Amino acid sequence: MVLPMGGLRHLAQAVTSEEIVRKSRFITRLFPVADAATAKEHLNAVRRRDHAARHHASALVIGTDAAVQRSNDDGEPAGTAGLPMLEVLRRERVTDILAVSTRYFGGILLGRGGLIRAYGGGVSAALALAEFWVDEPSLHLTVTVPAAQGGRAENLLRDWAARAEGVGIGQVVYGEQTELALSLPPERLTELEAKLAQAGLAVTLGRTTMAR
Repeated sequence: MVLPMGGLRHLAQAVTSEEIVRKSRFITRLFPVADAATAKEHLNAVRRRDHAARHHASALVIGTDAAVQRSNDDGEPAGTAGLPMLEVLRRERVTDILAVSTRYFGGILLGRGGLIRAYGGGVSAALALAEFWVDEPSLHLTVTVPAAQGGRAENLLRDWAARAEGVGIGQVVYGEQTELALSLPPERLTELEAKLAQAGLAVTLGRTTMAR
């Protein structure tokens, strides 16, 4: 399952949470990762650190659209460890993250339901301790005005961009018409249109793509 784009959360820094469930010790670690190779390095480091543990289940989500999603039960019954962990990451809309849950077996079998609750609950508990940042989409526009109005339009937009959070001016192309590349949060589009109208500029707005 791929999560929809827009508003996906990114882990700000690594987090560790620990719980005892019927004498089994579960250590859940969350790592911010940019690619699968980095995730593998973190997982191998956890295995070396807690080499005496019986299981190191993991779940991974990577990409601006969360396109890469993997889970591993690491010896637990199929679907009782890595998948519940992955489902929590999906539900919480987190990407570019590795979750590793290390289990020291306490001698009491938990059963399928108990394992699912323990592994999924461990990720939920760790996420509750974490800090996140959100990579919101930006609207990319081309603002086109007659050449005679190009300087006034550029000054207006640069002044606005200096004061309006999230607004940026890109390339400016001069010719028979002046074209200015502009990026802004979608919620500021109405404000932009009002400013251009108030300035009396003969403007054409061309929408391009939603970029992250």
